[in-house]
Amino acid sequence: MNNLKIGNLTARLPIIQGGMGVGISMSSLASAVANEGGVGVISCAGLGLIYRHATKDYMEACKIGLREEIKKAREKTTGIIGVNIMMALTNFGDMVKTAIAEKVDIIFAGAGLPMDLPKYITPDCTTKLVPIVSSARAARIICEKWKTLYDYLPDLVVVEGPKAGGHLGFKANQIEDENFSIQKLIPEVVKEVAIFEEKYNQEIPVIAAGGIYTGEDMYNIMQLGAKGVQISSRFVTTNECDADIKFKQTYINASKNDVEIIQSPVGMPGRALKGEFLEKVKMGETRPKSCPYNCLHTCDYTKVPYCIILTLYNAYKGQMDKGYAFAGSNAYLATKISSVKEIIDDLIVGYNKSEKLAIV
Repeated sequence: MNNLKIGNLTARLPIIQGGMGVGISMSSLASAVANEGGVGVISCAGLGLIYRHATKDYMEACKIGLREEIKKAREKTTGIIGVNIMMALTNFGDMVKTAIAEKVDIIFAGAGLPMDLPKYITPDCTTKLVPIVSSARAARIICEKWKTLYDYLPDLVVVEGPKAGGHLGFKANQIEDENFSIQKLIPEVVKEVAIFEEKYNQEIPVIAAGGIYTGEDMYNIMQLGAKGVQISSRFVTTNECDADIKFKQTYINASKNDVEIIQSPVGMPGRALKGEFLEKVKMGETRPKSCPYNCLHTCDYTKVPYCIILTLYNAYKGQMDKGYAFAGSNAYLATKISSVKEIIDDLIVGYNKSEKLAIV
């Protein structure tokens, strides 16, 4: 298994742990993955709720929380730490500025096209910038815009397919369409990105995400041109995952039929696990009466079925009757709580086994 080069950074393993909010991937999970040679990722979503003891100002609490989580991660690892910042966040710019000021290794930006992300670069910036896309067209547009406006190309591109957990960059009718599968998307994005690599003599690794659960999955997708993978759901059922045990248990208890597509207040389809709260949503029992946080550009509390930031915070705390778990298409495969090391070791064994079989 090759390492993963991201500019002047090198991860020993081509495994990125996806950012999961609210509170599912923070410093504990991110540092554990980084210590095993992968890239650990802290999610910025909802940090203002988790750190609300620090100040009554939600937006300020978000910045305090991000600084604190990066600091905690740095105390636990010398490995590569990234942060995931959703474009849909109203404080997207402030979170990007905070992450760069704290010299986090990588910013992953998704849930919308991060067209102006490089504008936040400072003269002493060491942070790598990575867009999360769901099509070759999106990858091309970002490369063109970044290069034209900022003379900057992505340090890496994450391609998230329709089997991912959480928010999906696809229309509802595309999610089960094989023409939009990660196996179809990866070669298309690799081909598009190669044009910019050749023209500007810069390597831009392409990473596959969504529905990748085993070492065999990892090997197979990397044969199609991906330089590595982003895995999220697999890391939820670990000791180091920052979520409450009750949240993790929903994965272990889930069957394949429990994984469903919902419409999120963010304005995108999402993949989650069925549960008591989502049943209440369907019956119209969860409508918010106000908007205390103003956390999303795309959310109008008078029209949405529930407050997503509070709902995901409740789930993170284990209050599953007041929240739900986002999950990838294969999340139901979890059978027990493991360590991050055990998960990584299993991925390596599965990858190596697939490689040997292919050689034979």
